[in-house]
Amino acid sequence: MSSRETKTDVILVGAGIMSATLGTILKELKPEWNIKLFEKLDKAGEESSNEWNNAGTGHAALCELNYTSQKADGTVDITKAINVNEQFQVSMQFWAYLVENNLIDNPQDFIKRLPHMSMVRGEDNVKFLKKRFETMIQNPLFEGMEFTEDKEKLKEWIPLMMEDRPADDMIAATKIDTGTDVNFGALTRTLIKHLEAKGVEVHYNHSVSDVKRNKEGNWEVKVFDEQACKMQYLNTNFIFLGAGGGSLELLQKTGIPEGKHIGGFPISGLFLVCNKDEIAEKHNAKVYGKAAVGAPPMSVPHLDTRYIDNKKSLLFGPFAGFSPKFLKTGSNMDLIASVKPHNLTTLLAAGVKEMALTKYLIQQLMLSKEARIEELRDFIPNAKAEDWDIVVAGQRVQVIKDTEAGGKGTLQFGTEVITAADGSVAALLGASPGASTAVQVMLDVITRCFPNEVKEWEPKIKEMIPSYGQKLMNNPELLKEVHASTAEALRLNNPELPEEVHASAAETVQSK
Repeated sequence: MSSRETKTDVILVGAGIMSATLGTILKELKPEWNIKLFEKLDKAGEESSNEWNNAGTGHAALCELNYTSQKADGTVDITKAINVNEQFQVSMQFWAYLVENNLIDNPQDFIKRLPHMSMVRGEDNVKFLKKRFETMIQNPLFEGMEFTEDKEKLKEWIPLMMEDRPADDMIAATKIDTGTDVNFGALTRTLIKHLEAKGVEVHYNHSVSDVKRNKEGNWEVKVFDEQACKMQYLNTNFIFLGAGGGSLELLQKTGIPEGKHIGGFPISGLFLVCNKDEIAEKHNAKVYGKAAVGAPPMSVPHLDTRYIDNKKSLLFGPFAGFSPKFLKTGSNMDLIASVKPHNLTTLLAAGVKEMALTKYLIQQLMLSKEARIEELRDFIPNAKAEDWDIVVAGQRVQVIKDTEAGGKGTLQFGTEVITAADGSVAALLGASPGASTAVQVMLDVITRCFPNEVKEWEPKIKEMIPSYGQKLMNNPELLKEVHASTAEALRLNNPELPEEVHASAAETVQSK
């Protein structure tokens, strides 16, 4: 280590939900470690983790139809839904632990109970939804799910969506009351505030410009202090790249073989947000539909009740868009700069294979506001353009890599963790269900990057996550205990909300 370098045990890049989660877990497991976090913006949770940049769904696969697929024989495969649900249960247990140990004061600042629903139209889609329900209800993870085609029952569940709907419209829905709305921005800020109280150095307005091996085999990290206009040099044994779309560039700079042949394709998004309190008050659920042909899974249409800044709001979307930026605050050169000799053929292969996605994005870019309102009318038949404003959502970078199953240039949907063979580097890439599964993803990072310590840490991990190492679907009694204890700790048993919550988000939207 050179004299100009500062030594630290762990460096976290990006003040989003992933770094906040990993830092919190590591501080519980190894309180004496020196951890530094660097964020290029002036506050935490401003990119993908920000509450206006994601759907706020506690992704437990209760309503997301893209997590369940119909096979050629007509059966419905719920394998992915089971995996996502199991992972969300891990997050819930960890959050409950933080509340019970006074590391989080008020869980209702970031999580609230909200029904999760799936809604489809048309004979074939109704048949699919019924088969999906019949398959899922047999699994204890999805206990309590209901299905109906009855119009009167649907008027009780989704009154706003049933207003002025044609009598001959074939429609069906499933509903489960144990869903949640999660403000990941608020959760991120809470966790990072806790980390600062635990002695973690959090540096805002600091950009990581380079990561490279030094002679000793550790990592030299160059960090630019944008306010002081000076470069800092740090030496660390472990670095986590949790900078959203910015992680790919830093992963490439590490030069590790595992980062080769990986590219990224940026997809931006828009939401419609209702500016009328009386309309928002008529809806109280997250209702997911089916994605259009060629649409990426993150573009599944949904009509969501949200609680942001203690205000009830109603959002519809997302509508996909395109920007070459890898972050909302990124550069228009991000996409071009990510193309390297080692991933060029991977990216070209994806371009050929994903023509349907390209066509879909072009169509989405050309949509007028009225065209977007027309899509909203599949959910709210009498929707009026003047009652809705447009909000720009977060920027996502879908991972493209070569796989055995998909071949060269396969577009990956979901969250990807890339780690160096020696465990000294981990990078988080990808998109949904991301934030909802952050705890499980970070436990996977810890297992892969700290294999020699995991056995020693296991008792503490089990204290934080009682189901650690077990599948809840195979242990119904433990599942019931987990559901009961997390609901109690996170104060989800009383869905009543204070009066001040019941206001639209239009004022907040305009201020952003």
